[in-house]
Amino acid sequence: MKDRAAHGGFSRKLVIAFDIGTTFSGISYRSKALQAQEQINGSSKIPTVLYYGSDGKVRAVGAEAISEGIYEQAEDEGWVKVEWFKLHLRPLNDSSDGSITTQLPPLPQGKTVIGVYSDFMKYLHKCARSYIEQTHPNGIDLWKSLAPKAEYILSHPNGWEGSQQNQMRRAAITAGLIPDTQAGHDRLFFVTEGEASLHYSLENGLPADSMKQGDGVVIVDAGGGTVDISAYAQSTETPAGSTSQVFEEIAPPQCHFHGSVFVSLHARVFLSNLLAESAFIDDLDTIVRCFDKTTKLRFRSQNDPQFIKFGSTRDNEPETNIRYGQLKLSGQDVAQFFEPSITCVVNAVREQRKNAHKPFSHVVLVGGFASSDWLYDNVRERLGPDGFNVIRPENHLNKAVADGAMSFYIDHCVRTRVSKFTYGQFSNTKFDPHNAEHQRRVHDTYVSLSGQKNVRNNFSIILPKNTQVSETKEFSKDFHISRKTIDKLTTANVNVWCYRGQLATPQWKDVDRENYTKLCAIEVDLSHLRSIADQFKRMGPDGAYYRLHYKLILLFGLSELKAVFSWKENGAEKRSPAKIIYDPEDTGVRA
Repeated sequence: MKDRAAHGGFSRKLVIAFDIGTTFSGISYRSKALQAQEQINGSSKIPTVLYYGSDGKVRAVGAEAISEGIYEQAEDEGWVKVEWFKLHLRPLNDSSDGSITTQLPPLPQGKTVIGVYSDFMKYLHKCARSYIEQTHPNGIDLWKSLAPKAEYILSHPNGWEGSQQNQMRRAAITAGLIPDTQAGHDRLFFVTEGEASLHYSLENGLPADSMKQGDGVVIVDAGGGTVDISAYAQSTETPAGSTSQVFEEIAPPQCHFHGSVFVSLHARVFLSNLLAESAFIDDLDTIVRCFDKTTKLRFRSQNDPQFIKFGSTRDNEPETNIRYGQLKLSGQDVAQFFEPSITCVVNAVREQRKNAHKPFSHVVLVGGFASSDWLYDNVRERLGPDGFNVIRPENHLNKAVADGAMSFYIDHCVRTRVSKFTYGQFSNTKFDPHNAEHQRRVHDTYVSLSGQKNVRNNFSIILPKNTQVSETKEFSKDFHISRKTIDKLTTANVNVWCYRGQLATPQWKDVDRENYTKLCAIEVDLSHLRSIADQFKRMGPDGAYYRLHYKLILLFGLSELKAVFSWKENGAEKRSPAKIIYDPEDTGVRA
């Protein structure tokens, strides 16, 4: 990382960034007290692997989980290996969810994804503590003084939403990183892997001319599980007091499940078919593991045969191309294992260009999977004719996101983001007998407490898809709640929905219904309204009722969704921060 002047906000403060990847993880930290930004274990990778005993306790984790002899010990003692657990946290509304679920290693019985995340966070926290205590003068005292108020940055794929952030927060609390208080929550920050990768790339490989004359750049973070695609351009406006470059997101970010583990999954399917009748079928796990560690990493040409060395010179089976402990594959077959990932990256970059608010020509490939020459060469070759310049920073391995997350915290370069979906709320609207859409839904009408005939389930858009949103921009919509008694107005609870389909202006729940999914619930305490109930009292055909006109205000431009509830008392606007409730059981709930 580049040297920086001591940051004004770092007054005896420790900030730690955790990037929990599908296959490898990274840690970065910075503190004014330590006068440096450091990376745990330099540029090394921390394997995202745990072993659990039959009692549910962690037996080995991280580097120790792949140490010599651990595989045999795990078999002897009946330990359960857990890897790729990050993908169990994915949004369940992903279109490829069904196929992914069948391919993922299951979690151990009795363990939740939050529990596994928590156990791994404890390990990363221990690594950070050990490193600081052992490598800095007075390290033990420094840790004791700084750790109780340390702030943490957690990175996650572009496709993760509020529900996933909330579960990661629960894991951080369980791991002991922060207490379950508002002050504790305020010490935890989130950043998308795409945005973290931009911050990293700004310091490690973006061409000097890539941002000139309004040209943007696409960051492709090709990791173990996901491929995250994000497009940015340098802003023409610099906020007052800002000393760093300011960027804006210029297209909806994308997240695809085509990381490097899926190359290995394709290889497993191929090899299981090849060895179905072979004496070596029981060695399938070993063969795939050897492919993953060597053959996949070295693959550069589909014209050359590829070898998986898994056994001894006594292991031979000519009919399956196994000789002297090596299984021979054609280069064309291995190339097919990579093809879905390559096609995904190429199509995603083209899609970004189609949706972008500004032009771009540079594509930066980062992440662990970016170290594959076959992936890089093919992406560059296929995008070249479209006018794209595909590059990868010199240090493109797994530390990009952890270091970039720290830069995100310090430099905060991105001030404008783009909405991925259309967000809104289902409401009831006045029935118009001359409106054909209303007539179609005459069976779904009712008479309100005020005596007005309404039609149900109109989708009121708060934020349209592909809208550029600044961090301070408020998006709001006026609604009202009518109840028979004031007591039923003392708590407002409304749902926010997102539309993930292709309709430019979705209007009704019953049109493309399967693409409406619940995002969250917004709750606000209005118990004080009892004392001023007369302000909201109305008369209807069936007697008195109470009506509250409110405005639902959402801030989408931050890394986390924020909500504010607004209403009027005696003609004056009142505001209250609203509680956002993410229920994991609601994730993926359709309208």
